[in-house]
Amino acid sequence: MGSNEQNELCPGSLAEYLEDKQCFPYEEIPHFPVSTVQGHKGQMVFGILHGVPVMCMQGRFHYYEGYPLWKCAMPVRVMKLVGVTHLIATNAAGGLNPRYKVGDIMMVKDHVNMMGFAGNNPLQGPNDDRFGPRFPPMNKAYSTTLLDIGQQVADEMGINDIVHKGVYTCLGGPNFETVAELKMLRMVGVDAVGMSTVHEVITARHCDLSVFAFSLITNQCVIDYENHDEANHEEVMDVGKAKQSLLQDYVSRIVIRLKDMTNIEAK
Repeated sequence: MGSNEQNELCPGSLAEYLEDKQCFPYEEIPHFPVSTVQGHKGQMVFGILHGVPVMCMQGRFHYYEGYPLWKCAMPVRVMKLVGVTHLIATNAAGGLNPRYKVGDIMMVKDHVNMMGFAGNNPLQGPNDDRFGPRFPPMNKAYSTTLLDIGQQVADEMGINDIVHKGVYTCLGGPNFETVAELKMLRMVGVDAVGMSTVHEVITARHCDLSVFAFSLITNQCVIDYENHDEANHEEVMDVGKAKQSLLQDYVSRIVIRLKDMTNIEAK
């Protein structure tokens, strides 16, 4: 089981509760990128969660930090090489769907690869056939089985009112979006906007990992010129910290169900 996170959302903090934990700071791993974002610890953590071997990324890498997309997604290939079969990806996102409130969870059912439209893709360059095919399909990028499990866990926890299914998009950042950009994204069916995840999911599907992803809605997107609110990183971190315990429980229950379904066990 692999996970990556943004702004110390659940998998990052969940790493603190692993048994038999081993931590590897990014700066000590040869050729590994280093996270420069406030709120990202910057280490790879291996351990056991409810009998399941887990690899957690405490801090991820972003295009706006100056890394090419293939390097931002490199940890996913490391996961594949160490035997990971399922990826749980989380992020902090702005809610574009008017039904979403700050603190809600959006399970990602699909994405719009805006950076890919501009010709920027983590799979650019020569294809490494050891990982996957030259032209991987993305119509099943997010596992419907895992989406069902995510909904079942929400039912079990009694949090249906704050859990949604929606479409995510990743923009390059680091600036937040303009009103016109957000209006355009809403018109094409995007429900939440962030600066990560899509290139990691593409890389995960290229190497045949099953993917479940969700966004914590940390701010509501401003799509009205008369609204003078402004998104800021401190707000994002505050909401993440406030929901940390709930998200840890949510992911833990998903892992337990995956264990029951797939018989993943620590060796």
